[in-house]
Amino acid sequence: MAVKNKKTARRYKIKWRVRKKVRGSALRPRLSVYRSNREIYAQLVDDDAGKTLASASSRQKDIAEKSDINKSEVAKLVGTALAERAKEAEIQEVVFDRNGYLYHGRVKALAQGAREGGLKF
Repeated sequence: MAVKNKKTARRYKIKWRVRKKVRGSALRPRLSVYRSNREIYAQLVDDDAGKTLASASSRQKDIAEKSDINKSEVAKLVGTALAERAKEAEIQEVVFDRNGYLYHGRVKALAQGAREGGLKF
């Protein structure tokens, strides 16, 4: 994969190192996080079937309307929204995949929101 800069190359290297060990199943899917400069996305993935079971993002209407809060608080809302959708799909336990990002800031806030919503890591 051609990577444009060193920072992205480093993240991909970490991502694949983690993905060798972290695997999601139907009973315990992988909670994958993607973070851009503006938005944050999360999804529950069943790697055995290759399907996304539930997803949430900061672009959802109910979350995007709240323009007066900072990005970490938005990430926490995304985590709780994902936890609600996981409950609807009868999922209680997940494996957390930080996708090469540091467990800090928005990624940590999303994880805390998912935990508060009822997901177990």
